[in-house]
Amino acid sequence: MKNLLLFFTVILIAYSTYAHNIEVCNTCPISTLKKAISSAKDFDTILVKKGTYKEHNILIDKPLTIIGKNYPVIDGELKGEIITIVSDSVTVDGLFIINVGTSYTEDYAAIRVRKSKNFVIQNLVLEKLFFGIYLEKSRDGKVFHNKIIGDAIQEYNSGNGIQLWYSKNIEIEHNFVQHVRDGIYLEFSDACLIKNNVSAENLRYGLHFMFSNNDIYQDNTFEKNGAGVAVMFSKKIKMLNNTFKENWGTASYGMLLKEINDAEITGNTFEENTIGINIEGSNRIIYKNNNFINNGWAIKIRGACYTNHFIENNFLYNAFDISYNSKVNDNIFDKNYWTSYTGYDLDKDGIGDVPYRPVKLFSYIVNRTPETIILLRSLFIDIIDFSEKVSPVFTPDNLLDNNPLIKRIIW
Repeated sequence: MKNLLLFFTVILIAYSTYAHNIEVCNTCPISTLKKAISSAKDFDTILVKKGTYKEHNILIDKPLTIIGKNYPVIDGELKGEIITIVSDSVTVDGLFIINVGTSYTEDYAAIRVRKSKNFVIQNLVLEKLFFGIYLEKSRDGKVFHNKIIGDAIQEYNSGNGIQLWYSKNIEIEHNFVQHVRDGIYLEFSDACLIKNNVSAENLRYGLHFMFSNNDIYQDNTFEKNGAGVAVMFSKKIKMLNNTFKENWGTASYGMLLKEINDAEITGNTFEENTIGINIEGSNRIIYKNNNFINNGWAIKIRGACYTNHFIENNFLYNAFDISYNSKVNDNIFDKNYWTSYTGYDLDKDGIGDVPYRPVKLFSYIVNRTPETIILLRSLFIDIIDFSEKVSPVFTPDNLLDNNPLIKRIIW
């Protein structure tokens, strides 16, 4: 035991003599971040004091901890990328980074992590940016508590807030992203956790997946984006307890699923979106314990969607609960609550005695002729919807909830 204690004491003393603190300030011997990095040894800590430092193309090529005191400003003067990390075991904490360069040929970022692992990017404020935080072929990192505010006006000359490309096992938590193209974007990035973020008022998507598998996003808020979330060409995604709200527009939705398989969508709230969930070519997905509230369409299924289960969801005051464009259906709807259900429960078991048909003929008509939406509240539409419910011709005759709930589900 004494020998073990002596060993750890020697290691601690050796480390303390090896790792140093380097101060950066406008009146210090070291007055730039570049010079501090050049002077530092592996595992040193660089303390950047309050002030403005006009620097870009800052390369971190050794394991370091960089900490800003009272949010010093790193001003890239619109000249290009500002900080690039190419080493493992780097922490960047507490900087205010502004004025990233804009380019039509290069994706300049406020801070880029390239081919690195075990990094931490936290407590940053990023403004006047092209791309915010860009992770490239990196893994085992954390992106925590950052505030990313862009000024994007058009998609073609704007970048994403947090972007992952060929990255793995990344935790993205408690970030606020606003006014960029896509708030958070993943491409070929697996086993990532995206949790407790707010992504709002972005031009395109609050969150965008492409070719990424085994990811989880939960407890996030996606509000007032061009569209909430797009999950495309991916599998085994878990989407848990998120809020999709006020994503309005002629082609907008809370969530788009395109070519998604074997996923779980549980505990989410879709409120006041043009379309709650827009689904294309997606199979074997569990939709459970979700709230669909005051959407234009709660769920719009566009075909090639098989073996999905919609179980114990609340459909509350949507203009259309389900839109379906095929006569073939093998999806299951069971034990959902529908505010439009007018059946009865004579045995008082909480389940309606008459099955509910959630697809209205008028939704089929609107899909084919969008201009007819102006007739939504007319008596004529009520009559044709009733006739289709009695004798289905255009909608799948087996698309039924055989156990509609009488009372709203409370979790």
